[in-house]
Amino acid sequence: MADANQVPALDSGERLDAPGLRALQLDRLRAQLRHAYENVPFYRRSFDEAGVRPEDCESLADLARFPFTTKADLRENYPYGMFAVPRDQVRRVHASSGTTGRPTVVGYTDADLSMWADMVARSLRAAGARPGDVVHVAYGYGLFTGGLGAHYGAERLGCTVVPASGGMTARQVRLIEDLRPRIIMVTPSYMLTLLDEFERQGVDPRGTSLEVGVFGAEPWTEEMRREIEERFGIDAVDIYGLSEVIGPGVAQECVETKDGLHVWEDHFFPEVVDPVTGEVLPEGEEGELVFTSLTKEAMPVIRYRTRDLTRLLPGTARVFRRMEKVTGRSDDMVILRGVNLFPTQIEEIVLRTPGVAPHFQLRLTREGRLDALTVRAEARPGATPETREAAARLIGSAVKNGIGVSVAVEIVEPESLERSVGKIKRIMDLRH
Repeated sequence: MADANQVPALDSGERLDAPGLRALQLDRLRAQLRHAYENVPFYRRSFDEAGVRPEDCESLADLARFPFTTKADLRENYPYGMFAVPRDQVRRVHASSGTTGRPTVVGYTDADLSMWADMVARSLRAAGARPGDVVHVAYGYGLFTGGLGAHYGAERLGCTVVPASGGMTARQVRLIEDLRPRIIMVTPSYMLTLLDEFERQGVDPRGTSLEVGVFGAEPWTEEMRREIEERFGIDAVDIYGLSEVIGPGVAQECVETKDGLHVWEDHFFPEVVDPVTGEVLPEGEEGELVFTSLTKEAMPVIRYRTRDLTRLLPGTARVFRRMEKVTGRSDDMVILRGVNLFPTQIEEIVLRTPGVAPHFQLRLTREGRLDALTVRAEARPGATPETREAAARLIGSAVKNGIGVSVAVEIVEPESLERSVGKIKRIMDLRH
């Protein structure tokens, strides 16, 4: 386990007191609103239609008067319409997969890339990493922001980076054994795949050099944290980010507390709003997370609706506010016969069920006029037919008793569910 008593050296932003942070946020917010209004036609139209101008923001609370930005807005301005600087000042672009429509393209100036590296370095330091550590990066590289974002942040901190990327699981195990990284950065679902591969090769996962896992890019539960920590003997901490805001490094859980993710509020201003009405909710109430960038040059975002569900809490290990682990997404919510259901609820059940691996998928179908849900979970290697049958009964009963709906359950072969960039697509909607 990481040495939680080793206090890291904080950067200037982390040393701000609350009044200093609020003053900095307001100054940066007003400048960012002006930058967006003057240089992005979309924001000029959006602000004008809402009847607001950048100078109307006289307090942080005034941000609520400004309109939201959505993923649909980014897609409609594909590819460069949301950029606030000439294209020749953009040093890099990243993009979403575009599996549900046009991809969303994001851009970075030199200053943006430097700030991003600083925020990931800050995140890694909060997670327990130190200069000189070897960091194994198993996020996917390429247009996905995870791999390169983690890579440059680890280098900025002064670490040695192993750019393993995703896939080739057997080789990942060999690299971990041979290069002896102290830190791994990876999606939690792929970390569990690595755990299975260690055990398949007869290698004790608790005997590796790894001490800290920094997990992000998908929601994961406290049950998954416990399983990873117990089976691997490491500290498992959460990192949060999304391409539209910057990439990984927007918020980070501190290894000494593991009590939610501190949002780096000197660069990213968070709000939580009612997903239906859009009204800003008081601190502590759960709703949809909204972000406004405070320092981005190439592509400022104003009140971007993340669709992630969480709540904001006071800071503990840092002055910055915390966000709870994301419990799900407002657009991932399944309404099944009038009951709201999130994949993370199923994950908790699967993780405590003997005989199945923590890899599952939800398949929505329509039977006549009614929607039906099938939970497909992978069996653990060596599970007997009797174990699989018992697991299916346990999962079905737990969903019925805990969530209030009846579902079908299929226990499928190990590693048979399709994976992409280390993540399993949780919901397959086959009702069309």
